[in-house]
Amino acid sequence: MICPADPGSVRPRVEGDRELEILAATLEVLADVGYDRLTMDAVATRAKASKATLYRRWSNKVGLVIEALVHSKGPTSLADTGTLKGDLEAVFCGMGGLTDETTIGAFGAVVTALARDPEFAEAFRRDVLGPKIAASRLIWERAAARGELRDDIDLELFEPALAGIVLQHVIVMGEAADPGLISRVIDQIIVPSATR
Repeated sequence: MICPADPGSVRPRVEGDRELEILAATLEVLADVGYDRLTMDAVATRAKASKATLYRRWSNKVGLVIEALVHSKGPTSLADTGTLKGDLEAVFCGMGGLTDETTIGAFGAVVTALARDPEFAEAFRRDVLGPKIAASRLIWERAAARGELRDDIDLELFEPALAGIVLQHVIVMGEAADPGLISRVIDQIIVPSATR
């Protein structure tokens, strides 16, 4: 016969403000050392928590880092400005977009892990990139429904183009991630290439 756990021996779940503090500490450590060198010990130290506290909620660093990244994405509402240009600027220039230092820093910190750690890469693509790709797809579908896009456009090619160009300039070339850069890419490359 299996006896139920003694209610006094059940450890409380990490939640609320404490959970937010740990997730914030995770992003700080991620920015400082990158995903490859991030450890549960380092996060526990930064969060002034025990490793046991972390393991109560997250079984490994993949789960912890993915949850921290998902939590940091910003608002989930998607602006509808009535134009492709306006929608792209609203999404990519706001919190969680390509001018957000946390987003850029996090991407830079995990880029090597995407190539080296299949478990992390799968979770990152599903839980972090997946919602961003879905939002981007909606922007492009609305533009198509309004008749803004060329009939022969390949959305699979165009959807990631803005982020790819901006991340190349910011991470590889070292330019500032500002709305001006994003607007120039939208005005000079994306909109002229994609629209009628």
